[in-house]
Amino acid sequence: MKIIVSSGRRKTARARAVIRPGKGRVWFNGTPLEIYPIEMVRMKIMEPLLLAGDLRHQVDIRIEAKGGGIMGQAEAAAIAVARGLLRYADNNETLRAIYVDYNRVLLAGDPRQTEPKKWMRYSARRRKQKSYR
Repeated sequence: MKIIVSSGRRKTARARAVIRPGKGRVWFNGTPLEIYPIEMVRMKIMEPLLLAGDLRHQVDIRIEAKGGGIMGQAEAAAIAVARGLLRYADNNETLRAIYVDYNRVLLAGDPRQTEPKKWMRYSARRRKQKSYR
């Protein structure tokens, strides 16, 4: 039995996907993806599955995400699913080309992070206003 564990990161969110042979069922944080209440999250996680074609009906995927916001978790989950499906298909070059053509971030990730807040400032860049008159 072939079991693949893959991970994805986006901002401060982390996601881990466990892919095993099955009937095409997907769970996100313990909830079946079909009944997950937020549609944007559902669509973001389904992107790599829809691009994979027939492979999606041969595997069951359990995704656990934590940290960050809901969309950060969804994008981290999409990255984890795409990387996992690619490994499950033994690094299939046609699947890799499909992912890269659609959105390279599905495999490469997005390194952007928020800038840390600085000392004696309201936020990372905002300073107190000055008046010279």
